[in-house]
Amino acid sequence: MDLKELLLKDAMIMDLKATTKEEAIDEMVDKYFEVGVIDDKELYKSDILKREAETSTGIGDGIAIPHAHDKAVKRATVLFAKSESGLDYKSLDGQPTFLFFMIAAPEGADNLHLQALASLSSLLINPDLVSNLKKAKTADEVQKLFDDAMAAKEAKDKADEEKEQARSKAVAEAAAKESSNKKPFVVAVTACPTGIAHTYMAEAALKEQAEKMGVDIKVETNGSEGVKHLLSASDIASADGVIIAADKKVDMPRFDGKHLVNRPVTDGINKAEELINLATEQKAPIFHSEGGAASTEEESTEKKSLWSKIYADLMNGISNMLPFVVGGGILMALSFLLEPAVGSHSQWFLFFNNVGNYAFSFLIPILAAYIAVSIGDRPALLPGFVGGYMASVATASVVPSKSPAGFIGGLLAGFIAGWVVIGLKKLLKGLPKTLDGLKPILLYPVLGLLFTGAIMYFAVDPVFAVVNHAITNFLESMGTGNAVILGTLLGGMMAVDMGGPFNKAAYTFAIGTFTATQDGALMAAVMVGGMIPPLAIAIATTFWKNKFTEQERQAGLSNYVLGISFITEGAIPFAAGDPLHVIVSSVIGAAIGGGLTQLWHVNVPAPHGGLFVTLLANHPLLYLLAVVIGAIVAGVIYGLWKPAKAAETQSK
Repeated sequence: MDLKELLLKDAMIMDLKATTKEEAIDEMVDKYFEVGVIDDKELYKSDILKREAETSTGIGDGIAIPHAHDKAVKRATVLFAKSESGLDYKSLDGQPTFLFFMIAAPEGADNLHLQALASLSSLLINPDLVSNLKKAKTADEVQKLFDDAMAAKEAKDKADEEKEQARSKAVAEAAAKESSNKKPFVVAVTACPTGIAHTYMAEAALKEQAEKMGVDIKVETNGSEGVKHLLSASDIASADGVIIAADKKVDMPRFDGKHLVNRPVTDGINKAEELINLATEQKAPIFHSEGGAASTEEESTEKKSLWSKIYADLMNGISNMLPFVVGGGILMALSFLLEPAVGSHSQWFLFFNNVGNYAFSFLIPILAAYIAVSIGDRPALLPGFVGGYMASVATASVVPSKSPAGFIGGLLAGFIAGWVVIGLKKLLKGLPKTLDGLKPILLYPVLGLLFTGAIMYFAVDPVFAVVNHAITNFLESMGTGNAVILGTLLGGMMAVDMGGPFNKAAYTFAIGTFTATQDGALMAAVMVGGMIPPLAIAIATTFWKNKFTEQERQAGLSNYVLGISFITEGAIPFAAGDPLHVIVSSVIGAAIGGGLTQLWHVNVPAPHGGLFVTLLANHPLLYLLAVVIGAIVAGVIYGLWKPAKAAETQSK
């Protein structure tokens, strides 16, 4: 599929009326809906705003490429829009934006679509094309400009490919001796979280700048369509330096021993010359894969704080654990739904319940293993997994106990295993080179497991087994007042950042308690707390319509569904635009709802499901009532508190 098929003339806006970023997005989304490219404005706009919250898609030089990939999109399309006077799109260079390319990609889009989208991104690095697009007056002119640019690029790509083939052949045939007049050669990897625009913009910018500087370059892209232009071992070996322009994890050990500069993907777009100079002049530090993450952070534009690193390691463990939580939890919930009809001894009940429990048995080992991998890379997987398993069983301790070390013990196991492997890499760095092959297959696994296991067996498990046993006894004997305080705290935390660290901490704490005790009391608190923010948004947009734009009111309706489904993130677009009113009102309502579940002794033995697992609760009506009361309180506070004047300003 070529760009002419994607750039629909009917979807072009040759005179964008918007004067703000919000208005521009609304105007382009409305156009997509008008021409039938999307059938759900709220869903598509929500995904556009989520992408903008990560990093502005205003890439600079007067260009913005907002994009989303979801089921609201009926066909792959690129909407071209032009603002004559320009507007503040919060671009990376801080300058006004004149040209907009809103990319809409359907779920399951084939590689031809994605390749066409990548081609668009790479074309926009051409300053002549950008200048001519700013002058274009009709949709036909825009299509003609892209047709000509595409033809020119295809010719250049073909020449580059022939040149690359010739270079690769020369490298393969050449002897070890270097030629004194050889051109510098660097390799690069570009990657962004969504893999649609920035990945290919950085690729194009690096290749264009390298050509200007007389430098040969090969760029590997980690985009939505997978890895393209994979760097071979000979490419890496012959390169003078390596450039990583990425906002997500890439395969790093292959660059061991090379001068490597590691920057965000936006630096690949905006600072290509600087990155190429660092690589060709070998001013970047030498990367050692055995040195852990520290060696790759030295070239960051901003060094990560200790807490940022710990949080990233923790989130790596939690994100890999969540599929086990959701998959196992849903099967367990199904077993509880079946139990009244088929009985607790039925094979169907036992099947769903046992498979769900099997998934749950891996929660702590998986959590620990992937925390460890985030710190110490692949060699830390074994000690992390085993350390997590030791934390999940009651007998893995020098002190006899009926309680395992549990979730906290598993967290510590992951960090301990990762740091142990980092320590071993540094300790064994001085061994003869002939032993390098033994390190990953013998020394790291055996010594890592030995030290991690010893720390868990003699220190962590004994301490936390006693602590967990005491906590369990305390919770069992806790009076109603204390339980209400805990439920209030957990419910409120679910609404603080709606999917961020506070939300995940509360949810993970409840999951840890549930897996250790099979008591779903705290699950009820966090489930209610997580449902209330989107439901509060829905209520406020329904009963205080004059304070919201039409688009916000329509988005508010979808929050009814998101709320009852326990998808707290539905409130994020509203919180991003009005954090004070949304977050404060949501926290108040969620805290009340969470506290009520504990006051009424509500228990929900399922880790997910929202209102769809109501029948599993021991007090279904009280569970529903806690949600309704919390949502009404939060919705009324938000509706009354939100200034009408702010909504009017947004709609202009």
